[in-house]
Amino acid sequence: MATTTSSWDRFCRYNIGFPEVGFAIDISRVPFGDDFLGRMEPEMKKAYAAMAELEKGAIANPDEKRMVGHYWLRSPELAPTPALRAAIEGAVSAIESFTAKVHAGEVKGAAGKFEYLLCIGIGGSALGPQFVADALGQPGKDKLKVLFIDNTDPDGFDRAFAELEGKLGKTLAVVTSKSGSTPEPRNGMIEAQARYAKAGLDFAKHAVAVTGEGSDLDKAAVKAGFLARFPMWDWVGGRTSELCAVGLLPAALQGLDIRGMLAGARKMDALTRSTDTLRNPAALLALMWWFETGGKGAKDMVILPYKDRLLLLSRYLQQLIMESLGKEKDLAGKTVNQGISVYGNKGSTDQHAYVQQLREGVNNFFATFIEVLRDRDGAGLEVEPGVTSGDYLEGFLLGTREALTENGRASITLTIESVSAQSVGVLIALFERAVGLYATLAGINAYHQPGVEAGKKAAASALKLQGAALGVLSAAPGKPFTACEIAAKLELEGQAELIFKLLSHLAANPGRRVVANPAAGIAGTTFTVTP
Repeated sequence: MATTTSSWDRFCRYNIGFPEVGFAIDISRVPFGDDFLGRMEPEMKKAYAAMAELEKGAIANPDEKRMVGHYWLRSPELAPTPALRAAIEGAVSAIESFTAKVHAGEVKGAAGKFEYLLCIGIGGSALGPQFVADALGQPGKDKLKVLFIDNTDPDGFDRAFAELEGKLGKTLAVVTSKSGSTPEPRNGMIEAQARYAKAGLDFAKHAVAVTGEGSDLDKAAVKAGFLARFPMWDWVGGRTSELCAVGLLPAALQGLDIRGMLAGARKMDALTRSTDTLRNPAALLALMWWFETGGKGAKDMVILPYKDRLLLLSRYLQQLIMESLGKEKDLAGKTVNQGISVYGNKGSTDQHAYVQQLREGVNNFFATFIEVLRDRDGAGLEVEPGVTSGDYLEGFLLGTREALTENGRASITLTIESVSAQSVGVLIALFERAVGLYATLAGINAYHQPGVEAGKKAAASALKLQGAALGVLSAAPGKPFTACEIAAKLELEGQAELIFKLLSHLAANPGRRVVANPAAGIAGTTFTVTP
């Protein structure tokens, strides 16, 4: 919108600053009417009440009979029992104590003081730590250089360990898995153990575990003699675990300010407990999501941070928002198919990527700009008389926002003074609270993930079928079978496609003993197993 008296007045009214945390939210470019916030107030009162009960320790995840307590991580005094408070405070102290010993060389690897950190996890056990490591890291100055294994991709393992060739004796591995049986981190740990063993090193003497008490990983760590173990509690979900040992341990080892992150989150939590909607940034954010999506996920959320350090914010928010809000059923059991799709990159890269479609294509999104006021540490370099590179970046943000507004595309702008430990904590807490409030408005459970569990069960079933198909081939070495013939032998005629895909994958990899014999068509392709 070109600056007019009305748009300026709207900006002054709906660009709301919170100087106590160095943050502002601008909702003036979302085209809600002036009566919208008032109309939504009764529903917001319910959301505030539900959030207050959550923080008191109410069972918020009825599927698993669990509390949801990630807010206590930065305010342990709010935990519902003295034991929980002591556990939270004790975990942070243990992280700081262990980290100090690593940095001092009192805890070290076979080749001396640890210089590298290998984080093995998946989902929330990786996305949060990756985001924070990239946002706050200082290459060349970090205490430990951090690498991540966050998948079960063999080529990904090879690439990570290629960077650590000859350095494993100085590499500390952090294995993170609440249950200890999740396949991706388990597989990553097995691959790591093999690499350390090949280098003549004892993996356990270079490893710590972040896991649930009594889990498979916890038992394995005790038996092998890992250097240390840190807790994951069942009342902290993976996507909200950045401010427990899951995220704090890697960050501390890297040399980042974990107390600053906790302080930033604590300050934002205090703001977002307000029942004055215009002074609650998370409530305003949730209401803008509600308005733009019609309360039914009708539009996508595009995250556009104009700062390289915030590149991974969109990936982190994808899991936080989509896993929390993407639900088939509401709390009453009614099919609602809720959710908000999230994607994004960074400015000004997007000037040359998908902003063209955002401005002129299908109006099926709303943008969230992240503005960072401080360009860099120290004075800027002028690239033109009176103009720095940072001025250009700010200009691109403002220009893109204006271009979207001119074509009727809504946007929210979140402003922070700089990318710091505190501001990262502020952003994490802001979005966590907004997710919880929106979920109450939508009448869904933000704290379970049945779809994820269904995917895990389907993967396990596929691997079981693979074993059965191999059993058919192994019973007759050298004899060719089509996928349909194998399915018939297993009395699983409806599984021929899956059998074909599984065996094709095995045949493409050396050492798996399966040979594919392509025919003119898929149905005629046969598979054999070598003796």
